[in-house]
Amino acid sequence: MESPSVPTQTPHLIGLSTTDVNQRIAAGAVNRVATGPTRTGTEIVRANVFTVFNLMLSVLLVVVLFVAPPQDALFGVVLVTNALIGIVQELRAKRTLDRLALLSAPKVVVIRDDRRWEVQVDEVVLDDLLVAAPGDQIVVDGVVVRSDGLEVDESLLTGESDAIIKEVADEVLSGSFVSAGAGVYKARRVGADAYAATLAEEARKFTLVRSELRRGIDWILKTIAWLMLPMMALLAWSQVKANDELTEAIRVAVAGMVAMIPQGLVLLTSVAFAVGVVRLGRHRVLVQELPAVEGLARVDVVCFDKTGTLTEGRLAVDEVRLLQDRDDAVQALGALAAADTSPNATMRAVADQFDEPIGWWRTETMPFSSARKWSAAGFGDFGSWVIGAPEMILPNDPEIEAAAGSAAAEGKRVLLLAHSPASLAGDTLPDGLVGIAIVLLSDVIRPDAAATLAYFAEQGVATKVISGDHPETVAAIARAVGLPGADQVVDARNLPEDDASLVAVIEQGTVFGRVTPHQKRAMVGALQARGHVVAMTGDGVNDVLALKDADIGIAMGSGSSASRSVSQLVLLDGSFDTLPFVVAEGRRVIANIERVANLFVTKTVYALLLAVLVVVFARPFPFVPRHLTLVGTLTIGAPGFFLALAPTSVRARPGFVARVLRFAVPVGALAAAATYAAYELAIAEDVTLLRARTLATLVLVSVGLFALVVNSRPLTAGRRVLTGGMAGFFGLVLLLPSLRIFFELELPRLVIVLAGIGIIGMTGGVMYGALRAFGWLKQVPTLLRTPFEPGRATGLLAGLRRVTQRSRPVADPTEQG
Repeated sequence: MESPSVPTQTPHLIGLSTTDVNQRIAAGAVNRVATGPTRTGTEIVRANVFTVFNLMLSVLLVVVLFVAPPQDALFGVVLVTNALIGIVQELRAKRTLDRLALLSAPKVVVIRDDRRWEVQVDEVVLDDLLVAAPGDQIVVDGVVVRSDGLEVDESLLTGESDAIIKEVADEVLSGSFVSAGAGVYKARRVGADAYAATLAEEARKFTLVRSELRRGIDWILKTIAWLMLPMMALLAWSQVKANDELTEAIRVAVAGMVAMIPQGLVLLTSVAFAVGVVRLGRHRVLVQELPAVEGLARVDVVCFDKTGTLTEGRLAVDEVRLLQDRDDAVQALGALAAADTSPNATMRAVADQFDEPIGWWRTETMPFSSARKWSAAGFGDFGSWVIGAPEMILPNDPEIEAAAGSAAAEGKRVLLLAHSPASLAGDTLPDGLVGIAIVLLSDVIRPDAAATLAYFAEQGVATKVISGDHPETVAAIARAVGLPGADQVVDARNLPEDDASLVAVIEQGTVFGRVTPHQKRAMVGALQARGHVVAMTGDGVNDVLALKDADIGIAMGSGSSASRSVSQLVLLDGSFDTLPFVVAEGRRVIANIERVANLFVTKTVYALLLAVLVVVFARPFPFVPRHLTLVGTLTIGAPGFFLALAPTSVRARPGFVARVLRFAVPVGALAAAATYAAYELAIAEDVTLLRARTLATLVLVSVGLFALVVNSRPLTAGRRVLTGGMAGFFGLVLLLPSLRIFFELELPRLVIVLAGIGIIGMTGGVMYGALRAFGWLKQVPTLLRTPFEPGRATGLLAGLRRVTQRSRPVADPTEQG
């Protein structure tokens, strides 16, 4: 909604009338661009229903319905359930994101009917007059009609590192932002015609863009698809030869084909991300780019801008220390504050303390810039006055340096007020400057800062404070909140130019002061060059470049529109203590996706290898479709859904595909070997095919549950209940006649069942050894060390029981190398 304010002080900038605005809206000359991070409902349904694997399963489902009993079509129920779960979870995430995006939607001030109105960005129309202030993003292409020292940073568009001074009639481009001064520009190109519209739309798409996780899953799925196609053909051919009836051959061939498809992998990946987005949304964290959830899990360095993160950003003037015997310092401070048309937090604090003096008429101004670190104004006979960082205004004055240093060591923000009788000349300091006073300001340290920093230290995440303030001021604040390494202070004015030296200094330092915006950007790049995954938090225009280049940019909801627009995450409440939850949520999502991938790829491996074995030995496939639906549900599908939502605190690292293969290949191969060995054993004992398949099902479920236990570590109470519940349900299936009939199971005689149990035990022991050999386990397990004890199960099974009962197993699979 539009909200009016006082009439503008410049009557000649009247702007469009209400009639003009309505005409342009009717003509479609409105700044309509895609600003939400979500897909439409139709796109969500299409993405969850119309997939290659769903198409394959649907075809197989139709075939089964024609040639087999309805019980063998149970995988169709799983197919529909998976699609519904995915749709529901993504729609929940969409609602959350849309609601938060509306709260965070950028607004602009336009001049219409000789008044200033605050409107949404998508309500701007062609020929609107837009007001630009420091930190504002240029939202449409336009031409400057008024400039009050307006400086625009176009580095996000052009790579040009210097801010560009914009005079009347100069062009401004959407996607740039105001770094200093203020002005008004007229909209010339809006909506899809604007320079940055395409880039902005692409940046906000709700999709898993290129990332290690997405690349890894895509590689796994493509590899599986290539392996599946020839194996399906061979399996179908072999089953036609091995079975007397064509319908039975088709039925068991379908069972093998269905098992090869990792139908829940993509689903649970999407669900994990969607649930992560919803959980972050409950803490009022807006995810603007979905891959940010993955990036959070990999962060090992967090860079903070002091103001607004470690401190609350509520500045107040504490003291004015005169350096000269003059009585006009207070008047000059009041005049400078009144002359600043777009004051930052510092000048607002000065304005709150000092009133505008009578008779001080502004004749010229130079707005504050984070690069210059000073602002100035001329007042006719009163001369030119400059306020800003002491070392940037009079860098070689020992008296001023000593006074500023002592105040900074107390954690104060220090400004120098200087005077010159000369006029201002562009963006250079006037000649004849003399220091008049030191102005001390204080800020309030956030009460949650110390606990948040302690969390990052415990989690092995390095923290660095990067600020434009005096190094000693930043260091004093850092020490007050207990930042590790707060004594390692670096003055950014002395940073080396060459990349190698810069990287070394950034690695070693913890607190950095007097940092310019482009130095912040370079420091983020230096950390990334060392292989770090960097998160940057900030709220001001001086943070925009670093936020954009960081792996994860985190903006405060109360920050500038430019900082919010380039960040992947926005903390709408601006709560610093939200960051630990944000990082933990990213770790939970990625670690659990890896657990789920382990299970589903294992299923594909053993299905492919079983197909190879029955082709080579010309045997009927050891399962019918309902058997593998039961096995998959109990050992993978249902547990995988719960594991996808479980908490974890382990930081994700590169090597996703390698770790998954180090688990899935040996475990899948052993599961296939054990299952087929039991199947052949039963056939050799001249049992019926039904009983041989029952023994194969018993072995595969047991080995699958064993793998689930290993993959679920650490075994929390909930995971024990989950695993026990799956085993208990399978026990009920074997015990209850109605369920045995439904799932087409019939146990062979006891000696064969015991032989199957022996195969399960040996497979468990070999599995641990194989996982250790493949580098998946870091510590020698105790599984094989238990000696044989009369009256109990074998040492192997006793060891297995002890492993499953430990309160804390050897390691979490997500932290394996």
